[in-house]
Amino acid sequence: MAVAPDSQRRRLKGLELLQPAPHSPPAPLSDCLDNLRSDWRKGGSLAGLWQDWPGIAGDQLAPHCRPLSLHRGVLTIGASHPQWRQALQYNRLQLLAALKRAGHPVRDLRIQQHHNPARPEQDSEASIWARHPSRIDVHGMGICPRCERPSPNGEINLWQVCGFCHRQRFSP
Repeated sequence: MAVAPDSQRRRLKGLELLQPAPHSPPAPLSDCLDNLRSDWRKGGSLAGLWQDWPGIAGDQLAPHCRPLSLHRGVLTIGASHPQWRQALQYNRLQLLAALKRAGHPVRDLRIQQHHNPARPEQDSEASIWARHPSRIDVHGMGICPRCERPSPNGEINLWQVCGFCHRQRFSP
């Protein structure tokens, strides 16, 4: 049986009371947050992974995908669009290596489609179409240097020719 220190004992006539231990002095908030971050990393939690995700996935992938769950060493990553899901599949080995270098206990990846409700307009059909190179009202009109027909400037800037000439490059 443990004996309480004298600072926690209060003696009365024929009675001894135990008092709670004195509170430790308050710590600065920054120290508390640093302790929390280090605990996240030690425990292999998803919160620590979220914190490190931009550095692990890189500037191009990180905005379009995010860690969803970590269970028994299998990390599930959600991609906002099928193209980003494919990019994650191609970079699977590099992601696993980066996760291990960062000290996260991940042994395998599972990649799935996941739409982030925080940014619904990011990859919506309307926003993709608004930036599409064939939009005349956004990019204006120009002349294709190959066929000399009018075409959207967005296509000419992207492929150096119009969309029709660009397609002809790939036909047999």
